Amino acid sequence: MPKPDKKDLSFEEGLSRFLKVYANIPINLRKEIILVIDDEPITWNAAYVEIKNKTELGKKILLNLNSVKF
Repeated sequence: MPKPDKKDLSFEEGLSRFLKVYANIPINLRKEIILVIDDEPITWNAAYVEIKNKTELGKKILLNLNSVKF
């Protein structure tokens, strides 16, 4: 059986992966921009809030992060 592509991760799997990565990022780097979505810069901190609250933007952020294989 083939392994699922990272694009196929469920939201919960993406959330779990994001939280593991986020926890290992130094606090001073969490203010750095990691993505730009709809002309809005997204920092690690902003991504954390959106993903943790399961917003539509949070889902977009996870999809984008998974597409770049974070």
